[in-house]
Amino acid sequence: MELHIPFCPPVFLLFLAMLTTSLGVFVGVNIGTDISSVPEASDVLAILKANQITHVRLYDANAHLLKAFSNTSIEVMVGVTNEEVLGIGESPSAAAAWVNKNVAAYLPSTNITAIAVGSEVLTTIPNVAPVLVPAMNYLHKALVASNLNYQVKVSTPQSMDVIPKPFPPSAASFNSSWNSTMYQILQFLKNTNSSFMLNAYPYYGYTNGDGIFPIDYALFRPLTAVKQIVDPNTLFHYDSMFDAMVDATYYSIKDLSFSDIPVIVTETGWPWLGGANEPDATVENAETFNNNLVKRVLNSSGPPSQLTKPVNTYIYELFNEDKRPGPVSERNWGVFFTNGSSVYPLSFSTSARITANSSAAIFCVATDEADTDKLQDGLDWACGQNRANCSAIQQGGTCYFPNTLKSHASYAYNDYYQKTRSIGGTCDFDGTATTTTVDPSSGTCIFTGSTNSSASGGAFSPPTAFGPSSPIGGGTVKLLVSEAQFLAAATFLALVLWLNIGGTVLSYFIVEKAV
Repeated sequence: MELHIPFCPPVFLLFLAMLTTSLGVFVGVNIGTDISSVPEASDVLAILKANQITHVRLYDANAHLLKAFSNTSIEVMVGVTNEEVLGIGESPSAAAAWVNKNVAAYLPSTNITAIAVGSEVLTTIPNVAPVLVPAMNYLHKALVASNLNYQVKVSTPQSMDVIPKPFPPSAASFNSSWNSTMYQILQFLKNTNSSFMLNAYPYYGYTNGDGIFPIDYALFRPLTAVKQIVDPNTLFHYDSMFDAMVDATYYSIKDLSFSDIPVIVTETGWPWLGGANEPDATVENAETFNNNLVKRVLNSSGPPSQLTKPVNTYIYELFNEDKRPGPVSERNWGVFFTNGSSVYPLSFSTSARITANSSAAIFCVATDEADTDKLQDGLDWACGQNRANCSAIQQGGTCYFPNTLKSHASYAYNDYYQKTRSIGGTCDFDGTATTTTVDPSSGTCIFTGSTNSSASGGAFSPPTAFGPSSPIGGGTVKLLVSEAQFLAAATFLALVLWLNIGGTVLSYFIVEKAV
């Protein structure tokens, strides 16, 4: 099938791809739609904008979302579903039709930058494995035919199950039964300058590990001297299971004699609710994991063996997917309710909740290590008569979720502190509180003293049909490009074009300022 799209010079698309890469490390979010009441695409977009989320991964090529994302700064990874892989892998024309319908039709207004072919194909539908690489090749050739291969990369997400023994990382290798297919995948990624897509879940690494590793290791918490995790072969220290998983993947790639293929984590996260036999699926653990994950990813370093290679990551997931089968935890990975309120405080940027004038904006919040009884006493006292206004943390209030003692105490402590600090009020509450310049506001929950406009009213006004009573399945940071950067890039490209065509202007292009 012939692709019909507007012509765009390859050098320009190469420039766009280079510009996108130069923007740096990011944390993205997966958007699943296995939901009873799927929000309107415009409402999903409002949630993303309100929380400065600018990279998303879709599990299909949802037309409503792709249209909603047009003319925004959001970078989109679209997905070929597992059900579609077989047909595309057997037919180049089917691949061309898929690209024409789900990619070319939306470019350039919707910023599609990647195609994920299937999801964990080797371990979930192994009978389709023989056509996986052909499917990737056919899709790539369709992109080449339409001059889109510089902007849109093709890869396929794999689970950690393809690496039977991920620790120690230096001894890791892919399951030998998949060596032929994995070699072909890596060769394709190398030839097309694409990334290895990895779904890495420390939650499962910990819960299925029979107590081998401490939970602090899975949650990015500091490890005591006696609990340090060290690779005996390299003597590399691993501060988190996440880093060990990524490094195990790099070593597995090396084991097949490949290098310089970056690893991108297409899924990771932590469930906030589980069944009776899932005690580690809690709001506190999910909040700790995802906030520490963001900090870890945004420090722009790689795992111990690849320190100069940042690990771009997508959190699983935006909303709970309540229609998914399996244990309770399987339906409770979302970081937002469909009405835009957050399940727990989460910042997708190291600075997203820092106010414009951090020297003047100081907040009082509960400490992580606070004693539960003292925290409850502090909350009760702060919410006493003529002290803090605690209506927002009552059921139905804008800050009721997350419904945890720490979150409620933080709101009450801060409200009291903001009202009394000018007359000598302190932030102590029997040692259970501390001050911070990081704005704890999140979604529709605005803390007293906040000037965070991105979280304040107006960014998302949900229809009454959506509500947090039925939670339904992470987040992105992109370094913004300044006007000066765009002008410099445009000047450079103009020079390249002038040199290539002898100074005769044959075409022009418009570089729009980033919103």
